[in-house]
Amino acid sequence: MTSPVWHPFFQHGLNEAIPHVVRAEGALLHLADGSTLIDAISSWWVTTHGHCHPRIAAAIAQQAGTLDQLIFAGYTHEPAEEVARGLIALAPRADDQPKLAHVFYSDSGSTAVEVALKMALGYWHNLSLDGAAQARSRILVLDHSYHGDTIGAMSVGERGVYNAAWTPLLFDVDTIPFPAPGREQACLDALEVACARHPAAFLVEPLILGAGGMFVYSAEVLREMAAICRRHGVLFIADEVMTGWGRTGTVFACEQAGVVPDIMAVAKGITGGAIPLAATLATAPIFEAHRSTDRARLFYHSSSYTANPIACAAAVANLAIWREEDVLGRITRLAQAMADRLAALARHRAFANPRQAGTIVAIDLVTPDAGYLSDLAPRLRAFFLERGLLLRPLGNTIYLMPPYCLDADQLDRIFAALHAAGEKFGSHA
Repeated sequence: MTSPVWHPFFQHGLNEAIPHVVRAEGALLHLADGSTLIDAISSWWVTTHGHCHPRIAAAIAQQAGTLDQLIFAGYTHEPAEEVARGLIALAPRADDQPKLAHVFYSDSGSTAVEVALKMALGYWHNLSLDGAAQARSRILVLDHSYHGDTIGAMSVGERGVYNAAWTPLLFDVDTIPFPAPGREQACLDALEVACARHPAAFLVEPLILGAGGMFVYSAEVLREMAAICRRHGVLFIADEVMTGWGRTGTVFACEQAGVVPDIMAVAKGITGGAIPLAATLATAPIFEAHRSTDRARLFYHSSSYTANPIACAAAVANLAIWREEDVLGRITRLAQAMADRLAALARHRAFANPRQAGTIVAIDLVTPDAGYLSDLAPRLRAFFLERGLLLRPLGNTIYLMPPYCLDADQLDRIFAALHAAGEKFGSHA
């Protein structure tokens, strides 16, 4: 019987296999046919400590029987309050920069970015009403960036086949060239020129671009980007949806640059990957620009499930794991094990451009059939599926972003499959 389900980022016309997953534990997905898959990309980058983590699952079950949902417009509950306090405590901080002090909830990475953009524009709009500054509306973004699939998030991301159908809905932005190796100064110079035109904000994925190709840049460049924005009074927005929760080796990537963004979007690992939740953190000046006795100046954004108590309870449990367990130690050990294996794989003539940021590694398969829409990607997905791996290459770029519970044997299986893929699909084959 044909399923009525319409899957995301999946071309049903290709008739690719759709595995039926019945349960999960740790880094493993168990299928209906009795086989297992190693979840080498954390089920779209969300699962941090492992699937069905007992502490998070128990928190969800307990909260579901206590308070399941509450309108958050003028009401509150303890899980939301506790998560907000925990996020602020974990957020990047520096003595010379205003701290992130306020938390606005939403339900996905895309909406967290939408909220960030609306906060930035609302900030400048409200300052202009007071005569304190001119209204600013232009957004700066990095080339090759990706920030989600809602209209605003698509507008500030790379333009291409994946959003061409909705071009009439997208707003214009100014793009800064990516700071590729040897091109860092060109990026910074372009940002300096663009900031001199007084845009509203500069939005970045710190240290590594995700869906745009897993491109890595240095903490030094990130630090200078933020400094340029500060000199020109341009709001600095960090999209830590993918990079947050330890993926780059620290809780948030901005820590490595000593940068405190004016606005920061988080999601994915905020609940350990168990249930949807997102948050946008802002400094006090952003919040104060919206606080007024004039009800017309409130921040007009919400969704029905804003700060859902069950999702917040999962986040409370996740924050407790970060406080009470050696998560960063696990990340450091996993990152080193991945680095060792990546170095060995990079010596294979079928691969090029190895790169790593914490527990995120990527490498390009040398092939004439490259690019996001190449026929190689579905063939690689099938190849890895046959070997018991959930991997989703970006064209000829194969990347790993596993949960932190991955063990050495599982890691060896993954890299053995990558080596075999190079033998089968590399241009030398």
